Amino acid sequence: MASLRLRSARLVPTGALCDLVVRQGRCAVVDPGDATYPVDDVVDLAGRWVLPGLWDHHVHLDQWALARARLDLSTAASADEVARLVAERLRTDPPADGATLQGYGFRDGLWPDAPDRALLDAVAADVPVVLAAWDLHSGWLNSAAERRYGVSVPASGVLWETAWYAVADQLRAMPAEVLDDWVGAAARAAAARGVVGVVELEAPWQLGTWVRRVSDGHDALRVACGVYPPLLDAAIERGLRTGDPVPGGAGLVTMGPLKVISDGALNTRTAYCVEPYADRAGDDAHGILNVPPEELESLLRRAWTHGITPAVHAIGDRANTLALDAFEAVGARGSIEHAQLLSRADLPRFAALGVTASVQPEHALDDRDVVERFWPEWADRAFAYGDLVAAGATLALGSDAPVAPLDPWLAISAAVHRRRDGDDPWHAEQAIPVEVALAASVPGPLPVSDGHPADLAIVDADPMTASAELLRAMPVAGTLLDGRWTWRSGI
Repeated sequence: MASLRLRSARLVPTGALCDLVVRQGRCAVVDPGDATYPVDDVVDLAGRWVLPGLWDHHVHLDQWALARARLDLSTAASADEVARLVAERLRTDPPADGATLQGYGFRDGLWPDAPDRALLDAVAADVPVVLAAWDLHSGWLNSAAERRYGVSVPASGVLWETAWYAVADQLRAMPAEVLDDWVGAAARAAAARGVVGVVELEAPWQLGTWVRRVSDGHDALRVACGVYPPLLDAAIERGLRTGDPVPGGAGLVTMGPLKVISDGALNTRTAYCVEPYADRAGDDAHGILNVPPEELESLLRRAWTHGITPAVHAIGDRANTLALDAFEAVGARGSIEHAQLLSRADLPRFAALGVTASVQPEHALDDRDVVERFWPEWADRAFAYGDLVAAGATLALGSDAPVAPLDPWLAISAAVHRRRDGDDPWHAEQAIPVEVALAASVPGPLPVSDGHPADLAIVDADPMTASAELLRAMPVAGTLLDGRWTWRSGI
């Protein structure tokens, strides 16, 4: 492995000027004038800022790659507009004969109308159309898609939660080499944003897939592969524990957590809450609890006993309480993924139980209007990052890509400034300091010190003083993974 000297580096967050010597996958911090470290190559950073390489702690890489290739519905403000977008795509760029037209990103929470199967049938009578919601917890199908995928679809055309996942899994059926190439391109794009690793939560378990991808040259990222309950026993039988490197993974693929989806999502009004949703009635008025408390506790105990750290998806306040109860009953440490609406009594429990709040700050900006519509009385405890930090909780930032772009700088900016695009800050009292956001986006301490792994991000601006806009568009000059360049621009 070639050695490298990064000359005139400024360390985040201190701004200290130094040289970094990279050898055998590790860093040494040396004085700028110290010539006692012979190296194979020297790169002058000219005072650029260096921090540990960034991690996205919650991604679905296959879904992110697929979303980049699907019809973009994120700007649609109504069901009618979605139907027009579908009709336009069929006119200008129809799918191949027999193929499905796939779309991604509709958000119906604030629409003046509602999804309707007949709307899609009117513009696509014979072509299967499947549209994934922005939060991936529901999908909208036409009648041709109902027939194609062998499911029973209501008049709305919308399937939620488990029923939707059965269709979503079928949409991923494509030649492995095609999807691998798409995922590889997405991984390289992430590296260009300073990313060195992700927690991969694609269902049901991508471990073998990522070993194959790395062996085929898709090696731009470290990948910790989470497993879902149906394959938990398989992971246990292999003796894998969270953090273990996987044979054949070139040191880049490790065992991740057990992912359990305990409830739904806000936009589909399936997040499990103490109070009912104003526009829902009946058994699901409070949202949907996918995993009963006793089952959740059993899953966490089995995983934790065998060294697999639990990561529990919980969005509604009632779901978060039940998840924390399960962690407490088992004595397990791990994470709650999303933690979007919290009761005040639960805030100190994260630190007390050693449970990390794995959050996606960009969702707060995407969902601010939906929160004000469906959780108006509790908006002050939604996406309550400031309160979590004040209560001593450890945060881990992510994107939940494709729900938000795989770009940690967006998450950092949203967490610190609670605004974008010139908007006023939303619940600015829940903003967190930039050093906390940065620490929640890297695997170790700040700044880089002697012996630090040679996973580095090099940026053109000081993150400690950057505006919201500059943080979101942070210019990344280089990314090093284990001492090799995965991205380099201008240096």
